[in-house]
Amino acid sequence: MRAFRRTAIKGIAALTVIGVLAGCVSREQSSGAQEAPDTVPLSELSGVTLHIGDQKGGTQALLNAAGALDDLPYAVEFSTFTSGPPQIEAATAGKIDFAITGNTPPIFGAASNAKVKVVSAYDGGGFGDQVLVHADSPIRSVAELRGKSIAVAKGSSAHGHILVQLSRAGLSPSDVTLVFLQPADALSAFTQRRVDVWAVWDPYTAQAEKELSVRSIARATGVTNGAGFGVASDAALADPKRNTALGDLLVRYADAVRWANDHRDEWAQRYAAEVGLDPAVAVLAQGRSLRLPTALSDELVASEQEMADLFAESQQIAAAPDFSKWVDRRYADVLEPLYLDRN
Repeated sequence: MRAFRRTAIKGIAALTVIGVLAGCVSREQSSGAQEAPDTVPLSELSGVTLHIGDQKGGTQALLNAAGALDDLPYAVEFSTFTSGPPQIEAATAGKIDFAITGNTPPIFGAASNAKVKVVSAYDGGGFGDQVLVHADSPIRSVAELRGKSIAVAKGSSAHGHILVQLSRAGLSPSDVTLVFLQPADALSAFTQRRVDVWAVWDPYTAQAEKELSVRSIARATGVTNGAGFGVASDAALADPKRNTALGDLLVRYADAVRWANDHRDEWAQRYAAEVGLDPAVAVLAQGRSLRLPTALSDELVASEQEMADLFAESQQIAAAPDFSKWVDRRYADVLEPLYLDRN
């Protein structure tokens, strides 16, 4: 395996993929961003294990492919989830320390007073977040979705996307039937034509495009912010050792994404092999949906607030949270050079 560009003190990484974890999001009031504890030397992290949530997007696959898990001074364990909302629940329940999600799960987490904070951001452009219909469907635009059924994972980026698309077309969730299904069940329902429309994200969008006869009637590019977010548990952020390890991991992940951006073909092949996708699907998904590290800016936070307000207005959540209270920029200084030098 290639040498990772960032020097780290040698350690042993224990990598274990385990099943879906679940937890109940507490409705105890979150106290907002907390003061960061003092960091500790990396040489003191040998007994630390970071528990990381993963999806089919392949966080573990990316870190492995880039060699970013070589010579870790701490251990990592990965848990696989179907989408972002269960990751937020698991972090609140203390089952995981960190996960990367789309732009909507943190909003649902904030609305439920989840014990997590957004600590990093990634710019994906939203190209793979699309609204699909069958190729022979008479539906040609979002404006024609009145009375139609739409499969979507609740609280996912696709949920946020379809909500914004409906609003732009002068429709509301009450004008359609939102059928909340995780991707595997949504694929089955869509294939069997038990729903008219499927709102989904890559790599599922790419898989549908390559394996089914589908047509896209909308995509998130220019409609939502298309961002991904790194979300850490409050418990991990309050612990000096896990807080230090998270800072190190975020830099490793940012460098891994930049490596993938510079080695698109190699990364797509590795991604296909590690997550069990057809190489053509992997090439399509990673060619358009690789999220590069970006600043957790006021503008980005404001765009999340706008989406949260829309969720509340459409009664998808009880009330809009102040999203800024779920943002913690403690790692901005170490990550900023990677935003500036990402090309």
